[in-house]
Amino acid sequence: MDMKLLSVFDEIYKTRSVSRAGENLGLAQTSVSLALGRLRRAFNDQLFVRTSEGMLPTPRAAALVPQLRQALELLQSATRQQAEFDPASSCRAFRLAMTDISHLEFLPALMNKLGNIAPKVRVEVLRITADTARLLEAGDADLAIGYMPELDAGFYQQKLFRDGFACVVRRTHPRIDKNLTMARFKKERHVIITAPGTGNEIVEQELKRQGAQRNVALSLPTLPGVGNLLAHTDLIATVPHRIAQTLVKIAQVKAIASPYRLPEFAIKQHWHERYQQDPANRWLRSTLAELFLEI
Repeated sequence: MDMKLLSVFDEIYKTRSVSRAGENLGLAQTSVSLALGRLRRAFNDQLFVRTSEGMLPTPRAAALVPQLRQALELLQSATRQQAEFDPASSCRAFRLAMTDISHLEFLPALMNKLGNIAPKVRVEVLRITADTARLLEAGDADLAIGYMPELDAGFYQQKLFRDGFACVVRRTHPRIDKNLTMARFKKERHVIITAPGTGNEIVEQELKRQGAQRNVALSLPTLPGVGNLLAHTDLIATVPHRIAQTLVKIAQVKAIASPYRLPEFAIKQHWHERYQQDPANRWLRSTLAELFLEI
């Protein structure tokens, strides 16, 4: 049982696909299939069965995961000094769990950068959910990016930047020009974005502490599309400042300072300790950190 076989087992388990496992490992699909055949003979079990949802593990394979991953980590640790990651030639597929803020803020810049320095690398974007911590631990997500205080404990993290809040309304709003008073803020109808990582809970808590109350007319589960909504209504949205600036560029809206003092918050990237020394993960983290400095 060598490291190649253990890596094939782990990638098929994570990706539920022979072809994607091969892409992530830089192996031909036939090589992965042969390795899977050796694994099946070694354990006298099918291990992975093709279904409508991909290559799903058998009970035997699921039971083997903790032990085989421990063995794989020991082998990787022993050979880590020789491990390298070449972005220019890699066909690796990275899975990034993102909040809507991260999605809208820097995904275009990330893809442009990867096109220049890692043209064969692919990116799969996942939504931040209650399952994100498990995905990071299992290796089903490489990084989680955004405002996620629930991941501050138990995961490695790096602060990318701090952000505040601004109010956004349509450019031709009939009652709001360059300034927004507390009285007008209270009277106008608001849209709130409840998606994880958009900071709405920070705004709600701070407004409540200051004794202010919004007239909430609409709640949205996602951030994309709010620019067009604001451009065609008299609604107000209170969003992170960087998002406000992005909305100004892509929609007929304007950003105005909030009449209430609202706290800043940190946008971070998070990863599990299993991948702290992984060359590919380290390269990705470094690339993202540089990218945020450029934006």
